[in-house]
Amino acid sequence: QVQLVESGGGLVQAGGSLRLSCAASGSIFVINAMEWYRQAPGKQRELVAVISSGGSTNYSDSVKGRFTISRDNAKNTVYLQMNSLKPEDTGVYYCYADVDSTGWGGSYDYWGQGTQVTVSS
Repeated sequence: QVQLVESGGGLVQAGGSLRLSCAASGSIFVINAMEWYRQAPGKQRELVAVISSGGSTNYSDSVKGRFTISRDNAKNTVYLQMNSLKPEDTGVYYCYADVDSTGWGGSYDYWGQGTQVTVSS
C-alpha cells in the first residue's frame, strides 16, 4: 500500500505564490509519472502538470509559464511551485503517482487527499 500526503495549500492574494508538496510513502520500488490535478467548485478535475521519472514535464495551457513541477526521487516527493496566482487557480489540488511496488513490471494509481488553494482578488 502507498500513501500520498499533500501539504502547502492555503489562502493567497492574486499575484502571490504557493508551493505544494506531495510525499509518497509505503511499499515503493519505483515511482513512474507524478502529476498534479485540481478541481474547482462545480467543475471536473483537470490535469495541471506532469513529471516523468526522468524529469520530463508537461503543463496545461492555463498554467504554463506560471507553475513549475519538480520532484525529488530520493524523497519520493513531487512539488508544484505556483507563481503569479489568479483567482481562477482556486480549487482543491490533488497529487497522483503511478507506483511500481515490486519491480516486477506492474504499477498502480494512487491519489492524495487534496489540499485547498484559494486565491483572492
